[in-house]
Amino acid sequence: MIQENAIVVSIDKDVASLEIIRNKPCGLCGQSRGCGISIWGRLFGHRPNIFKAQNTVNASVDQIVVVGVEESALLWSSFAVYGIPLALLILGAILGSTIFSDASHVDRNTALGAVLGLFIGYLWLKGHNQGSTLDARYRPLILGLAEPSSIVNVQCKRR
Repeated sequence: MIQENAIVVSIDKDVASLEIIRNKPCGLCGQSRGCGISIWGRLFGHRPNIFKAQNTVNASVDQIVVVGVEESALLWSSFAVYGIPLALLILGAILGSTIFSDASHVDRNTALGAVLGLFIGYLWLKGHNQGSTLDARYRPLILGLAEPSSIVNVQCKRR
């Protein structure tokens, strides 16, 4: 199980909203929560990544908890997000160049096949994401409250 420290942002009944705390601050801006100066931070704003988990340890707001996720679920999710769309893109490019083997438009057919394969991969990924929210393996678990010795320089400022 992969474990990280997270801070409890809010609680709604028995579900806690959590934000992961990075142990090392960003090399560009020095923040350990959210993105401050990078291109993504400027494009999409300062939004913290907040996710929900069952509050099985009765943690309260601003407490730091240990959150875990199964390694196999993380590996499969990485494969699903990157591998399957890439494989369908390549398969679409191959099919586009072989099925529509018009000698004067090979590059166009290959590009259109690749775009079609990537789009099919996107649709598959969207459907897979809807189904994986029901699977308990993909849900983060609150394993317990964090030990004070494991907490390194936590910034608990609200934005």
